[in-house]
Amino acid sequence: MSDQKTLSVYAAKAEEYARMTIGEEASPSLLRFISGLPEGGRTLDLGCGPGFAAGAMAAAGMEAHAWDPVPEMVAMAAARDGVAARGAVYADLTEVDAYDGIWCNFSMLHTPLTDWPHHFAAIARALKPGGLLHFGTKLGVGEKRDKIGRLYSYMTQDALEALLGQTGFDIEYSRTGEEAGLSGEIAPFIVLQARTRA
Repeated sequence: MSDQKTLSVYAAKAEEYARMTIGEEASPSLLRFISGLPEGGRTLDLGCGPGFAAGAMAAAGMEAHAWDPVPEMVAMAAARDGVAARGAVYADLTEVDAYDGIWCNFSMLHTPLTDWPHHFAAIARALKPGGLLHFGTKLGVGEKRDKIGRLYSYMTQDALEALLGQTGFDIEYSRTGEEAGLSGEIAPFIVLQARTRA
């Protein structure tokens, strides 16, 4: 993510966003993700925000890494026990067979749609064979800014599932719904978990 307006919104609202995630370390999606990983596995929270997911992974005995482009978010993630946090973006993911699980929860949606095929291919390469991806995003079509200025990229469920298949993933679980985010706007979303083909 390199859109400066989006980054500045998250920097300014880091504490507010962190308060919104209180309790999310016990979310069913995160618990399902952790239960699908090998004991002591190596994980990456990509676009970690305040780091609640990476913190939960570390607490479960994982080698938890967390990346975010917003320094305020990196600092909050780094303050969690057992989390190795650094400033980084999707384009920095160049490792191969490095992670048992990668958590991408509502972060890729701030990158241009034209980059999504490359991002998913990079994630597939960075995961070990049979590695687990968690992915959350808002559903829709095209790109636009929300009322507080963040840039969003939207994809339909069918297009997203097709793209995951094309980049080497088999979907194991998905859930859709609607909720209000940081801007207060209610929007449809999808969360899914998929494995790389062994």
